[in-house]
Amino acid sequence: MAINVLLLGGGGREHALAWGISRSNSLNKLFIVPGNPGTESLGENVELNTHDFDALWDFIQDKDIELTVVGPEQPLVDGIADFLTSRNHAVFGPRKQAAMLEGSKEFAKDFMDRHGIPTAAYKVFDQSEFNEAEEYIRSSGKYPVVLKADGLAGGKGVLIPETEQQAIDALQELNDGDLSNAASRLVIEEFMEGEEASVFAICDGDTYQVIGNAQDHKRIGEGDTGLNTGGMGAYSPAPVVTPELLECVEKDIIKPTIDGMKEEGYPYQGILYVGLMITEEGPKVVEYNCRFGDPECQVIIPSMKSDLLDTILACTKGRLSKTAIEFDQKYRCTVVMVSGGYPQKYEKEKEITGLDKLEGNTFFHAGTKREGQKILTNGGRVLNIIGEGESLQQAIDQAYDRVGKINFEKAYYRRDIGAKGLKHFS
Repeated sequence: MAINVLLLGGGGREHALAWGISRSNSLNKLFIVPGNPGTESLGENVELNTHDFDALWDFIQDKDIELTVVGPEQPLVDGIADFLTSRNHAVFGPRKQAAMLEGSKEFAKDFMDRHGIPTAAYKVFDQSEFNEAEEYIRSSGKYPVVLKADGLAGGKGVLIPETEQQAIDALQELNDGDLSNAASRLVIEEFMEGEEASVFAICDGDTYQVIGNAQDHKRIGEGDTGLNTGGMGAYSPAPVVTPELLECVEKDIIKPTIDGMKEEGYPYQGILYVGLMITEEGPKVVEYNCRFGDPECQVIIPSMKSDLLDTILACTKGRLSKTAIEFDQKYRCTVVMVSGGYPQKYEKEKEITGLDKLEGNTFFHAGTKREGQKILTNGGRVLNIIGEGESLQQAIDQAYDRVGKINFEKAYYRRDIGAKGLKHFS
């Protein structure tokens, strides 16, 4: 029987999820809160506040919605899954305590320590312990060093100073700057050498299946330079994640995480995003996220041959072990086009042209809005342009060919997305 579904979120990740869900024969109608110009052709965009749980519940009842899919992390960390499941409503996404794997870096590090999951050595400081944190950094004398705001920071709460003075300045920034709320507690980690990659598992609280891997590009500048962002592009699969490495990740990281959550009384249901550093000692966890990555979601969802909605429903009913998930064997690359000045100050409401030259799932909206017949920029990360191919090079070439068809004032994008992956084939 076809059902009504509510999808929470309005970015590129949610456009990709909406596209995937809209293809299902199990869908009657899709509602997206708040959605974006890309999702309006896939369902009905609804102007509601994703943080107003009571208003969402009223809407769910009014529209006879049987399933809610949560895209972004904040509602999960705030407890949307607990709120709705307590009302016997099916939700795809972990409950509040399980979502603390992303919501608190300290919780995640302590969890990994308890369960023997490989990660970087660390120490935690309260914001009032600025002097102690400074002394700890000075006494270690090891640089670079990693400073992480404990709470959610939109992908921008990690600083990697390379000298003692930069480290002290970074401490001051976390103590007094825009990230001070997220950094009420601070995690200081050893710097791990290696190549980063992300592995995604879909979980039903008891079992899991790996549904893809990718490599994100966090820094604003080419060659991984400049400030951290929410993500400037990604490609999948990442050749650094070999079958042998993936077997190790499952055995030493994913399974102990799922088992550990269940053992501690917080069965994990939803997407588990494991950010990895591939070190000489093997893969280690950089961070967990309790939802799909953005922009990694945009290159993984299009690769699914299986019915996304049916897979999600299987998770909410504890039937994942009986569900086969199939993928095509193509490479995909997404290039994120951003507003000039991002991730710092930038202007909005710049008209975007050229979207009519692209087809279907070759691009996903992120920070955009509609004004009459025009599509305007409405955020830092504006569009995700997708390329695919039988090889990574083909996927990259196609993505940049499509990027060349899009224009808006002061548009910026990195020109080296996927280059790290190509090195594995040379």
